[in-house]
Amino acid sequence: MQYTTNSLENQWMPFTGNRDFKQNPRLITKAEGVYLWDHNGNKLIDGSSSLFNVAAGHGRTEIAEAVHRQLMECDYTAPFQMGHPAAFELARKVTRHTPDEINHIFFCNSGSEAIDTSLKMVMAYHRANGDAQRTRFVSRERAYHGVNMGGVSLSGMVKNRETFSAVMPNIVHMRHTWLDGAENRYKWGQPENGADLAEDLQRAVDTYGGSTIAACYVEPVAGSTGCLVPPKGYLERLREICDANGILLVFDEVITGFGRLGTPFAAQAFGVTPDLMTLAKAITNGAQPMGAVAAKDDIYDVVTNAAPENAIEFFHGYTYSGHPCSCAAGIATMDIYENEGLLTSSADLLEHFQERMMSLSDIDMITDIRGMGLMGAFDITGDGAAMQKELFHQGIHVKFTGPSGIVAPPLVATKDHIDEIIDKLRAGMQRAAA
Repeated sequence: MQYTTNSLENQWMPFTGNRDFKQNPRLITKAEGVYLWDHNGNKLIDGSSSLFNVAAGHGRTEIAEAVHRQLMECDYTAPFQMGHPAAFELARKVTRHTPDEINHIFFCNSGSEAIDTSLKMVMAYHRANGDAQRTRFVSRERAYHGVNMGGVSLSGMVKNRETFSAVMPNIVHMRHTWLDGAENRYKWGQPENGADLAEDLQRAVDTYGGSTIAACYVEPVAGSTGCLVPPKGYLERLREICDANGILLVFDEVITGFGRLGTPFAAQAFGVTPDLMTLAKAITNGAQPMGAVAAKDDIYDVVTNAAPENAIEFFHGYTYSGHPCSCAAGIATMDIYENEGLLTSSADLLEHFQERMMSLSDIDMITDIRGMGLMGAFDITGDGAAMQKELFHQGIHVKFTGPSGIVAPPLVATKDHIDEIIDKLRAGMQRAAA
């Protein structure tokens, strides 16, 4: 479907310099496979799976047809005290890939909503257990947990919270896991040293009392801040401390979920099972808005069994929770992942991707390269936002956060696509430096 516009003024754009964009617009009018086309007809390769969500590539007719069928059959069902089959089927399909103990899915509409939903689940669980005094939450510096107020409170990315002062109290931030110093730069995979950073959680326990802490939130690999990979033993130690103190461990798998690390979820890649996982992005391949919280059976059972028979157990939900069309898109997406083996097939590309990413280390403006799985980042000197725009005009989309460019090809990418991404990155940065 084609649209024309005579004005760009009326939309207030998200995470965008509105004045700059409206003077020099970058409009995408077509997407197919691993490529995008702008309003001038220029072709770009999608080096970040758009926002890490289009894992199976753009323009999947299976998803479009499933959404169309659902629209024609049942376009909307109120999710409170009613339901529709697609939501239960999608929950079943998702839990086929979650860790064994995690078998309950609560649907929402974004990763941000998933974080706020999980915060309420944590509170409800502890209250049902008679531990309502657990009101403190632990997160990390440089963390990104969405943009709703709960997520902003947990966030450790300064720009995401400095304007918004009315955040949740009782948030404790641990140090992030990027280790400064020349010896730690240009390292791929999990660092050998740094597991002791997990002792920040133990210090929070010692300072505030473990019985006051409700949950510890971490991105297994911190994504939006620039792909910070946890040191060996770090996540395992967080799990130990949580278990010893009755603290819930929450993995924000909005980016790492659905095959990004060569396994269905980061939980399997690291061999650490959290109590809750927040999901979104690739759950529908970006074709429809959707988020979810995946919960351990014990959490679901405690919360539901604490309420009287026939009562509402969890007073939370959204008008569009488990929207029929989002569920149809999610079911079709899960079928693609399973039929094409995409949740694990990226493992075949990992070595080539790592080699090509590290090949950029000779570029003067790059100060570090790191990554894991099919996700890597490079830091540059200078303005990342300006570099993102320059690369757009050189035929590649890469997401930047500050000075960090984050490369996350679609899971359907080939070695030739990865070569094209790296070659265009090199050419774009050399042009910018000239």
